[in-house]
Amino acid sequence: MARTSTADDRPGSLALVIGLAAAATAFTATFRGPRARFWDRMTLTGLSLGSLALLTSARARGARVRLWHIPLGLLSAGILYVTFEIGDRFARRYVPQGDAQIRDIYSLRALRPRREIATRLATVIGPAEELFWRGLVQAALMRRFGRWRGAALAAGAYGGVHVTSGNFTLIGAAGVAGAHWCALYAAGVPLGTLIVSHVAWDVWIFLVQPTGEIEVLAAA
Repeated sequence: MARTSTADDRPGSLALVIGLAAAATAFTATFRGPRARFWDRMTLTGLSLGSLALLTSARARGARVRLWHIPLGLLSAGILYVTFEIGDRFARRYVPQGDAQIRDIYSLRALRPRREIATRLATVIGPAEELFWRGLVQAALMRRFGRWRGAALAAGAYGGVHVTSGNFTLIGAAGVAGAHWCALYAAGVPLGTLIVSHVAWDVWIFLVQPTGEIEVLAAA
């Protein structure tokens, strides 16, 4: 059973401001830099933000993946995947340039060997995002604004840093995924479970079973 939340072990406003500024800078560099080096920059972003979370948040430092977290995390990832299957069909049909934007996201799979990408996602990127966005950002926002308002603000911040990608579909997808994990964390789901969920979902939807067609269309 998850430990009851207390304000004392949650990061304060200074850590939150530093964290959000660092995230905005890091994600801008990740999405605006040379495409061929995307996975190097994304890994560096994970290492930087994850380290910041460990330095400033007792919640992040206390995160552990327990055996019972695994089935719950996989269930959470499965629910999110079904949500994205539905969202994929909607975006391709109704969002202007939605199909092209989804294919553009999946084209990142071709930049590095899939085994290498899976390793980066599972060991650095996925865990670091949970430590930072839930363990630092959301924990601090919930301390200041309350559980559910803080969760909503954290989900908005997670979607917001993806604006620099210039990909409307990616921004929406980040907002949906962020809202999913933020709601679970606000409800008391342990960080360990969310780490399992994030890693499983990343690897499955991006490398194992993408949603819909993923081949990049030739420019007209």
